Amino acid sequence: MQPSAQLRRAATLAATALAMVAAVALTPHSTDASAAQPAKGMTPAAAGQLAKSLTPQLHGEQAGSYYDRAAKRLVVNITTPEAAAKVRKAGAEPRKVRYAHRTLAATVATLNAGRPIAGTAWVQDVRANKVVVTADRTVTGKKQDQLNTMLKPLGDTVQLKRTNSELKMHIAGGDLIYSVSDSLSCSLGFNVKRAGKPDALLTAGHCALRASGWAAAPGGPRIARTDAASYPGNDYSLAEYESDAPPHPSEVNLFDGDVQPITAARDAVLNEAVQSSSDVSGLRNGTVTGLNATLTTAEGQVTGLIQTDICSKQGDSGSPLFSGTDAIGLLSGGSGDCSGSTAPVTYFQPVVEALTAYGATVG
Repeated sequence: MQPSAQLRRAATLAATALAMVAAVALTPHSTDASAAQPAKGMTPAAAGQLAKSLTPQLHGEQAGSYYDRAAKRLVVNITTPEAAAKVRKAGAEPRKVRYAHRTLAATVATLNAGRPIAGTAWVQDVRANKVVVTADRTVTGKKQDQLNTMLKPLGDTVQLKRTNSELKMHIAGGDLIYSVSDSLSCSLGFNVKRAGKPDALLTAGHCALRASGWAAAPGGPRIARTDAASYPGNDYSLAEYESDAPPHPSEVNLFDGDVQPITAARDAVLNEAVQSSSDVSGLRNGTVTGLNATLTTAEGQVTGLIQTDICSKQGDSGSPLFSGTDAIGLLSGGSGDCSGSTAPVTYFQPVVEALTAYGATVG
């Protein structure tokens, strides 16, 4: 494909704003809190805002929440009858569980503080009420012994799962944007604007470590210069477009002749339907299966990620995660390659964090 066509695709991918959905009022549906029924008909964004509003009111007597897509309502894990009453009063559905969030958060903190083991990932699984640890096929021998030693003191708060595929950062050839420094290529996530500065693009931080700038085609002229990157720990970067570049709209290319306008950015909601789009894998649909996940590969460890069941391929790093007009994340890595041989697991950097770090907004 000619560079002009690649640039056209780059220009169709979107940026996001830090405009959040209006907060949901915690209005009781009945004067009797114990008799109140969960509110139905919520959007994922509204459920996410309600969850944020509820958390400080529950004083640690909760263990996460998720979106019930069938009933269109928020389900909140609780550990006491008093917390259950508060949840009902707010219009959400309480669900009794064994471990409070602080217990599972302490388990995650212990794992994050341990010696990194490449080929592992973990996430607080709200529905299982445990921290699920995934080990890929490379975790054997001494690495397996090290993992067993790490998990043993954590007891029943953890659950170990194995995957036959390999956890890795998805960087390779055939993508939308190409490093001007070497043969690396990744996917453009969202185009952004910053006050008084040229337009810019967001992509994965681990991509930018090997790219001083990006071209729209292999060996083509530079279209954007890498301005900042955060990896490991986080996984996002910003590249500033050349000053004479045309405006870059807030749209995601759907690779079917159409685009999805992006008008806002927000945090992911557990169990909501999401999409990802890239020149390599096309448009893919899936579900948010975990929040605040940790991914460790040979390149480094990243925390605070969104876990999904969307499949991805080599070269998808940096591609956008979105839901309707809302931007949600940037692809970091995962396992599986869309072949159908194994269940895919992919991890995305929350985009709100990147936008906040760079003072970026929708164009």
